[in-house]
Amino acid sequence: MTDPAEPTRYDFEFPDEAGYPDGTGTLSQDQVVLIDEVLDDPHAPAFDFDVVKNEEFGSYDAIVGDREVGVLTYNRVGDDRLVLLATSVFPEFRKQGVATELIRRVLDDVRAQGKTVTILCPIVRTFIENNPEYADLVNTEHPGVVRRAA
Repeated sequence: MTDPAEPTRYDFEFPDEAGYPDGTGTLSQDQVVLIDEVLDDPHAPAFDFDVVKNEEFGSYDAIVGDREVGVLTYNRVGDDRLVLLATSVFPEFRKQGVATELIRRVLDDVRAQGKTVTILCPIVRTFIENNPEYADLVNTEHPGVVRRAA
């Protein structure tokens, strides 16, 4: 049995700018499903999709044919940092590796641009914790959400 004081895969502390007065936020069921995907099935997606950066709306869109299947939203801060806000995948495309691959491609694009990230999305935080080769992209002054300590 797990100690109730022990942090779980869903315990995060959010920075003040995330808007949670107590520094913690309740994850939605959608976020829990995507965190489980990133942790439990980090393999290639079950199907191919394109990722389109939409600078006007501040999003990276996962597209299959002419249909959007997922999105990672962001805000730009200056010329050298993106704040990664939220990852979502339409329900019928979950548990197929879309979130994992979308995050990987977004972070690869950030690296190619020479930028850093502040993470407000717990799914992206979970991905980076499990893929430490991307940890250098996290802005050291403004890292964003972190896993809650015990």
